[in-house]
Amino acid sequence: MVSCVELSDIKAAKSRIADHLIPTPCKYSRTLSDLTGAKLYLKFENLQFTASFKERGALNRLLQLSFTERQRGVCAVSDGNHGLAVAYHAHRLGVPATIVMARHTSFIKIEHTQEHGATVLVQGETLQEAYQHAQQIISSEGLTFIHPYDDRNIIAGQGTIALEMLSSTAALDTLVVQIGGGGLISGVAVAAKALSPAIRIIGVQATSHPSMLAALRGESAVYRASTIGEGIAAKSPGTLTREIIRGLVDEIVLVGEAEMERGVGVLLNHEKTVTEGAGAAGLAAVLARPDRFQGRNVGLILSGGNIDPRLLASVIMRELVREHRIVTLRIPIADAPGALSGVTRVVAEEGGNVLDIFHRKLSTEASARSATLELSFEALDQQHAQRVIMKMHEAGFEVTIVPQ
Repeated sequence: MVSCVELSDIKAAKSRIADHLIPTPCKYSRTLSDLTGAKLYLKFENLQFTASFKERGALNRLLQLSFTERQRGVCAVSDGNHGLAVAYHAHRLGVPATIVMARHTSFIKIEHTQEHGATVLVQGETLQEAYQHAQQIISSEGLTFIHPYDDRNIIAGQGTIALEMLSSTAALDTLVVQIGGGGLISGVAVAAKALSPAIRIIGVQATSHPSMLAALRGESAVYRASTIGEGIAAKSPGTLTREIIRGLVDEIVLVGEAEMERGVGVLLNHEKTVTEGAGAAGLAAVLARPDRFQGRNVGLILSGGNIDPRLLASVIMRELVREHRIVTLRIPIADAPGALSGVTRVVAEEGGNVLDIFHRKLSTEASARSATLELSFEALDQQHAQRVIMKMHEAGFEVTIVPQ
């Protein structure tokens, strides 16, 4: 296959951006390797200044603007990391930047993009509507459009990640790379296959947004609810990227919401690093299918760390529930003094920590002389939680676990 991007383009991009970006570490994770049975190496792109790999492609594109293009300025459409990257490096290079964002974009992302010196225009209910508005601005003001993924210079910039990974870890035989529009995996695949033809490239998409997988099959993707992996929720996969992926990517797998949430939680708990849902998609795929990666030397790219703190807090709590470290019980008790303390005493004696209590006395389904207690407690692990529940039964309480 003849690609629109060659290894020489990626090497040139590496030289071009070298003085502007630091190479992020690619480290072996003993803990995650023990957990999955594969030898996992993590590329920490969430440590870039804007916390995303997007800086590489955006910078490579901006550095190749002509003098006239620099004077007139650039325009990008984004609801996240691409806009941050363009805004930041355009400001550094003295290039005026206009970023068009859809109305659903979080205020935090809008604010951060403005802080990087860009003019932010909030237009349209969707990114497609924002894109249409951007085209009007580009036409009227003579701006240069910086595409988030379907641009050979963007693809080449993202491919520099693979050069760094294979340079530091030559033993890698598998790369698991998230796919949105396809710029990241396209650049990585071109570089990796040129340097190590036998290496396997596995793409990862969100189950709710399988746009690239559907496009390769000649199908129309069916989009479901919103996703924690908004960074890979592209509804319009690239034309250039599609052909590169068709020729160089060995397989594409899908991951669900719970799997991405688990990936975020595992990286936070074991690696002490914060990623967004898309940034954890590669790990999510390995955790969901450990048998397919067992014994292999696997490279994962932590592509971004721009997760809303409220969403992160929710993910952490939901993961604790899935691990049965937070359990909610429904317990009928007598409506009498001391009944409530009898329940909490059992939890305390077994080393559990009560988080929340709801004491319902007005239910018409129960006796007027009884009450229903909903109690949430924190346990060390699933076995500890089961021991607390067993002691509840032994103390004479009828306990029902409330599904979460």
